[in-house]
Amino acid sequence: MKLLVDKAKFLKSWNLAERSAGQRSTISVLTGVKCEASSEGVHLKATDLKTSISCTADGVEVLLEGGVVFPVKNIGEFFKKAPGESFTVEVDKGKATVISGTSVYSFATYPVSEFPKLPMSDKAQPYFKVGCMDLRRLLEEGTFSGSPGEEFPQYLSAGLVQTDGDRVRVVSTDGRRLSLSQGVVTMEGEPDQVLLPLAGLRELLRALSNVEGDEEVWVLKDDAQVYFKTKDIEFSVRRVESRFPPYEKVLSTERTSWLTIDRELFIEALERAEVVVRDFSRMVVFELVPAGNLKMQAKAPEVGEAFEEISGDCDGEPLRIAFNVKYLLEGLKALHGTVAHLSFNGPNGQMTLSRPREDSFLYVLMPITLPEEENTEETV
Repeated sequence: MKLLVDKAKFLKSWNLAERSAGQRSTISVLTGVKCEASSEGVHLKATDLKTSISCTADGVEVLLEGGVVFPVKNIGEFFKKAPGESFTVEVDKGKATVISGTSVYSFATYPVSEFPKLPMSDKAQPYFKVGCMDLRRLLEEGTFSGSPGEEFPQYLSAGLVQTDGDRVRVVSTDGRRLSLSQGVVTMEGEPDQVLLPLAGLRELLRALSNVEGDEEVWVLKDDAQVYFKTKDIEFSVRRVESRFPPYEKVLSTERTSWLTIDRELFIEALERAEVVVRDFSRMVVFELVPAGNLKMQAKAPEVGEAFEEISGDCDGEPLRIAFNVKYLLEGLKALHGTVAHLSFNGPNGQMTLSRPREDSFLYVLMPITLPEEENTEETV
């Protein structure tokens, strides 16, 4: 195999495949990227056995066809550091030689025969079709509430993808909070729901960030995998065999107080308050007064105290309530839009974050129970 590589163009594809390789795997070949060169072009493949990707490499001229598995740690690192704007890669007898100007480097490679066969969507059933930008929003808003580690029960580290009619929902929870994002899609199969690991969905989100424009994404599924296909990329995620809880039961419409506020101003104020409490309780206390602004207080012994009054539209009953500032910030940062709407169901009930007059994004967060003395204290 021999390739003439345009460095800048090739690295976009290489970086995409490299992230999906099992770089911490004890199986050597999984720490590499398989490269297949033919008259149809160059394809890169990588897997960690939980997710896998196949993508077309741009900026490569095939001088001699063949296949190889490039180790990410050595050859992949040199691809990025190679001098000049282009280089040549020649593979022969288990060795890759990279030539860039007067620089010549040789590296050992892995045999193609040891690389596992990747799951492919050829025999999978159509599920739905959605624009890339919409899918990215669904994943960003719907997956941040779970725990991406190996949690038990398994649904805590997984996201639910659920279709009903022409709508799709992406939902996640860690037991303390829940995020839901929904949008309109083109259905190509029967309504269904699948559970996918959050780690895999977040890798998918990174892969989609490389797709230019609003290209359509075809979603297919079989008994073991869900496949996400664009013109140049096929990304598969292994399904989780578990049940997601009946989350609809926590989506209460009851509210006693509500607040509409500029999202960026709110985030900036919370980030300042977080400096005070991040190594202590992470608690911020809000006071809402009808027709008034939002008052916020955060304090930590031996650190200090913060107080801010933020312009907003408060209505309903007066309310004093506390939240984990980290969890609240994560919800606000995930929300797409310039204005945030928060509704409250009393001092001990759930808070729901959304866009004003919309239900396409919902973030449900339970408050922190205030100590008796805190509950009666007035914000100065």
